[in-house]
Amino acid sequence: MTDFLFATLDAGGNLPPALGIARELVRGGHRVRFLGEPQQAGPIEAAGVEFHPYNHPFPMPADHMSALQQISMMVSVFTDAGIAQDVVEESRHDPPDVVILDCLLLSAIDAATRARLRTVVLVHSFYAFFDGPFRRTPITAVLAARGLGPRRVMKRAGRILVCSDPLLDPAGGKNGNSKMVWTGAVVDVEHPATPAPPGLRPRVLVSLSTMAFPGQEAFLHKTLQAVADLPLDVVVTTGPAIDPASLTAPPNTIVHGYVPHRDVMPECSAVIGHGGHATTMLALAHGLPLVIAPMHPLLDQRMVGKAVQDAGAGLLIKASSSPEEIARAVGTVVDSAIFRTAASEVGRRIREANGAGTGARVLADMAF
Repeated sequence: MTDFLFATLDAGGNLPPALGIARELVRGGHRVRFLGEPQQAGPIEAAGVEFHPYNHPFPMPADHMSALQQISMMVSVFTDAGIAQDVVEESRHDPPDVVILDCLLLSAIDAATRARLRTVVLVHSFYAFFDGPFRRTPITAVLAARGLGPRRVMKRAGRILVCSDPLLDPAGGKNGNSKMVWTGAVVDVEHPATPAPPGLRPRVLVSLSTMAFPGQEAFLHKTLQAVADLPLDVVVTTGPAIDPASLTAPPNTIVHGYVPHRDVMPECSAVIGHGGHATTMLALAHGLPLVIAPMHPLLDQRMVGKAVQDAGAGLLIKASSSPEEIARAVGTVVDSAIFRTAASEVGRRIREANGAGTGARVLADMAF
């Protein structure tokens, strides 16, 4: 039995890929444990994985922050010395065979490699983003000044697992780094969605980030206006970022604080999202085209949306779009067989790649 230690943080879509791989390792008879934030205990333990909270908790972000406050919060978390200390101390107290660290935990990656732990970096979006636009943001400028530039830190790891589709990721197969492996997107789906047959109203899922980004609630209000007169049934999931009671839903729309997407997507025809990698890949794995409106200019959302649009599987719009523009984009994606066909092809590729199984095999091979 091999022992694997994951270190994560509560940043929304970063947990599902790690947890998907962890489930496969548990099924293979390995021991798997996670260091994480207390609120992550439920989903981690439900997967049959050991959970240990950090001994040095870092400050929790406020529900609503300005862009500048978000940048400051991100830098604080990425460079948090307490997380790094906990990873090293846990590894000394109960030594694992392999340590798998979220790519955002740069200080922990740095500490683990300096402690000569067998270290894997788990990238939960496009590597092209972390090695491209992310390196040119104010966030990375501060990180580099502290000696924690992403490229410099990651290159010391034994392996870099990119949990994304290599044909959508602009860096897929082009990096030339023998340490890097694209596992494929890690998603919990076996079969494509079954959209409404002719004569029945299509269903559309609207799901933005679980994090509260500036302008997110305003875009959701505009989206509700946009779909009000469309011949659709609409399901909205707000997550903790927005209070469902603050929204006025039209008659064709149901608003939930939370519903598992895997329970909704199989009966949908399209998804309106913000370009978060996890939700986008899950939608594509179901064969669903998307309308994507990025919510934050410094994150990966626009790159993800552009990749989906370039693949013919959706449309990229602006968060500042009017209700009329949103309605037009949604109608186009739902009504056009071109988008459905492209999304179906991408979905087939994602399902066949079996990202969770591939990631688990790579990690198991590293232990020997």
